Amino acid sequence: MLNLVSSWESIPTQPSKQHRIIAAIDLGTNSLHMVVVKIDPTLPAFSIIAREKETVRLGDRNLTTGELKPEIIKKAIAALGRFQEVAKTINAETIIAVATSAVREAPNGKDFLHTIETELGLSVNLISGQEEARRIYLGVLSGMEFNNQPHTIIDIGGGSTELILGDSQQPRTLTSSKVGAVRLTSELITTDPISNTEFQYLQAYARGMLERSVEEVLANLEFGESPRLVGTAGTIETLAMIHAREKSGVIPSTLNGYQFSLKDLQELVNRLRKLSNAETAEIPGMPDKRAEVILAGAVILQEAMTLLGSESVTVCERSLREGVIVDWMLTHGLIEDKLRYQSSVRERNVLKLANKYHINLEYSDRVAKFAESLFDQTQGTLHHWGSDERQLLWAAAILHNCGHYVSHSSHHKHSYYLIRNGELLGYTETEIEIIANLARYHRKSPPKKKHENYQGLLTKEQRQIVSQLSAILRLAVALDRRQIGAIAQVQCEYYSQLRQVNLLIYPSKSDDDCALELWSLDYKKGVFEEEFEVKLVANLETSSVPNFS
Repeated sequence: MLNLVSSWESIPTQPSKQHRIIAAIDLGTNSLHMVVVKIDPTLPAFSIIAREKETVRLGDRNLTTGELKPEIIKKAIAALGRFQEVAKTINAETIIAVATSAVREAPNGKDFLHTIETELGLSVNLISGQEEARRIYLGVLSGMEFNNQPHTIIDIGGGSTELILGDSQQPRTLTSSKVGAVRLTSELITTDPISNTEFQYLQAYARGMLERSVEEVLANLEFGESPRLVGTAGTIETLAMIHAREKSGVIPSTLNGYQFSLKDLQELVNRLRKLSNAETAEIPGMPDKRAEVILAGAVILQEAMTLLGSESVTVCERSLREGVIVDWMLTHGLIEDKLRYQSSVRERNVLKLANKYHINLEYSDRVAKFAESLFDQTQGTLHHWGSDERQLLWAAAILHNCGHYVSHSSHHKHSYYLIRNGELLGYTETEIEIIANLARYHRKSPPKKKHENYQGLLTKEQRQIVSQLSAILRLAVALDRRQIGAIAQVQCEYYSQLRQVNLLIYPSKSDDDCALELWSLDYKKGVFEEEFEVKLVANLETSSVPNFS
């Protein structure tokens, strides 16, 4: 049996001025869920003070087009509005919302998120399958102690199943497969009770779809390791509740740490396949609306356990929603000890991608420092972006040249595609889209409405971030034109009445006239001048480099 981590459990904490209340919403394929938590930064820990759930079935999409249905969109927006009211009543300072496979795959998924923002003022982050897996891992680590031993985590959702291998440290494997309880039910089951032919196909299909993820998990095990299997989310919790009720006659107060065997699961699957939906719904402990999808979910678990060679599964009640909370705590500096290695996940993944595409990091780092310096010196005068946007600019500056890996010609366009498809963990799909666009526009044409990649940005604000920060990135690139670090520092002087920015250039060597850098700045400054409606004048300084720190 796994030990629970007392400092991370949902335990009541003493009132404190430092307590912060935040909410996390998960727009899943089957249901919309929200948890509202009270964070005690002194531990650091959080206690769950409210839970909300609405079965909306976003995964029940138009079979012809794959689009989210209008009536389901309406139902989802109504549910999210109710969630907002609950969060507001409990005085939540912020709501972090994420959308997963159903919205990822729907052709009108981004339009749906745009509608939510327009109607409710709620920003929903679309995340990739791997990013979903990473946050599930964080959620599980917040509620269960691994003792540095390998554990495989399985999260069976409505539209996808995540398989993760971790040992308390870095996740070794993060995978996402397109098998989920709702997806398989709607695509493969037409009979009630299920026919033998459909049941056999359901098993074979689930096994085939899981094989690649399982192979990846097994390939990352060291010799002699036999990881425990941890199961999360609604399907597994429901199976555990049914098992507990039948074995002991009662449902435990918490399912966290509850175990059941593959043998017991196989017996339950054999019973479920013989029942109609109506009969399944009558099983004691079966939650409302879970009956029609539980068989497909149970088969996914059965096939995964068989492929992994796991004899039993242990339930963890924390998953994606709690992982979203932990991720927020990490990015806001509230976690300093346990899980602290996770806080630099963005930086590490940007550098990992940079290494993959053989980027000259010494050069990229100089460009990034120039970009950050220009950002900081013009903040509050030319622009009003904050630390989040500064981070995106840093990532784009490090990766702007990665397109050279494909070809020198049009490398800025190649950079866009490599970043867009590079699975940058720690970022939402929107943030990755912004980073990719910033890199795309570090040279040549400025952003134009007709550009397909620019159209991929949903809001005016996102387009403005790209337009303004890419103009800053252009100057940063120009400042290291020879890629030798010829310029040590730059100082911005802004004259508001003249609408003029004087850029004072301090060379690294006093005898270097930096002619190529100055020419490049003159060549590239047009986009910056047009974007910020200023005149840019660059001057080479001969005096010693000032200390701006």
